[in-house]
Amino acid sequence: MIKLNLTQRIWFSFIALILMLGILIVLIYPISLNSSLTEETYRIIEQEQARYGDPYGEHIVPPESEYDFIERREAQRSVGHIFLMNQFGNLEGDPVPNEVLREMADRAQNQMTRRGRYELNYNDATLFYVVVKMYTTGGEAYHISYMWDTYRDHMVNHLWTRLAYIMLIAGVVSLIPAFWLKHYLKQPLTSLGNHFEQIAERNWRDPFRWEGDDEFEKLSTQFEQMRQNLMKYDRAQKTFIQHASHELKTPIMVVQNYAQSVKDGILPRENLEGSMDVILEESKRMEKRVKNMLYYTKLDALKNDRLEKETFYFGAAAHRIKERFYVQRDDVSIDVIGDDTKMTADKEQLQVLLENLVENALRYAEDYITICAEPMDNQVAVSVKNNGENIPEEELEHLFSPFRKGNKGQYGLGLAIVERICDLHDGKQEVINEEDGVRFIIYLPR
Repeated sequence: MIKLNLTQRIWFSFIALILMLGILIVLIYPISLNSSLTEETYRIIEQEQARYGDPYGEHIVPPESEYDFIERREAQRSVGHIFLMNQFGNLEGDPVPNEVLREMADRAQNQMTRRGRYELNYNDATLFYVVVKMYTTGGEAYHISYMWDTYRDHMVNHLWTRLAYIMLIAGVVSLIPAFWLKHYLKQPLTSLGNHFEQIAERNWRDPFRWEGDDEFEKLSTQFEQMRQNLMKYDRAQKTFIQHASHELKTPIMVVQNYAQSVKDGILPRENLEGSMDVILEESKRMEKRVKNMLYYTKLDALKNDRLEKETFYFGAAAHRIKERFYVQRDDVSIDVIGDDTKMTADKEQLQVLLENLVENALRYAEDYITICAEPMDNQVAVSVKNNGENIPEEELEHLFSPFRKGNKGQYGLGLAIVERICDLHDGKQEVINEEDGVRFIIYLPR
């Protein structure tokens, strides 16, 4: 397939349109013109026939212009007349070949109506003639008026010459709107291309708006949405890097300071074991945060991949999470409800989702946490509730943002991972403040 730029496509389309129009005219125009001129030939013959029979009759229409006068004069010269009596007598008129005269006489003798139109071929030429039957004292008489197709051919050539001039002038004049059309169509695309170059250089501050054309306006709206998404992604990326650096900086500094102190013989804690415990604790915190970051970016990369879903009972995942977390706070009980509910999901991701929800609930719960699965029409509502303090209303819409600070000063990716897993399962999440606590609900398709 030949690749053409926009300018070449415009010119190609324009030329193809002109050629198509020309082909249609060449195919259709001769047929229509031939039929029209044949009818016009008969009309001229009949008009000249009437004028010849009665030069001063009321049916004679005076010429409207000099051009009309000239055409009428040419017609008078082109129309011949013959008068026949009883089929055999040539009373007067222009001479014609005997063969032609014989055929005319036969047609006239067999004519049942007063007037009839006929044509015949003679020596590769066509003769059009009109026969008018008259009654005289000597019997039937026939007024035959005829015209050779040379007049029609002359008119065809004359009209074709005019049409050629018109087409040539129209083609030259149409170049003006073609240049304008090229400029008109390229203007928004050129502007859009300039903005794409700016975005390629990571400069997306200037908005792009195009008004006037519905198609280009729709394109500009889509481009503006893309620009907004890129800006949002860029801000999120920068924020992620800043918070990730902050999250890792603190444990690294603690580990570095404690290690330096131990090396210098200074024990920040009462003994070496206590100082090593702090280093190990901070190392585990750092390891956990790095794993969360890696898992978060992994989920982002899984958007276009197909999930490995399987059908299982909710209790198989919920009780395992309960066993992992119940020892972290002896004063908090964890209950599982709806453990016999069947689910279809990526089991590993669901466990990570529950793990982050329960871990978040442990920070705020007073004495109990409930893990629940409730089947609905075409989905399953998975919820984790704690009986801690309600979340401020202004914080609810930001809870699932990465590194969002909680009311206890916690930063992290836990709830952001929950949201990402929910999106991968085509589900949705919800947070509800209740009278006796806070409930996180995840709606997943069954």
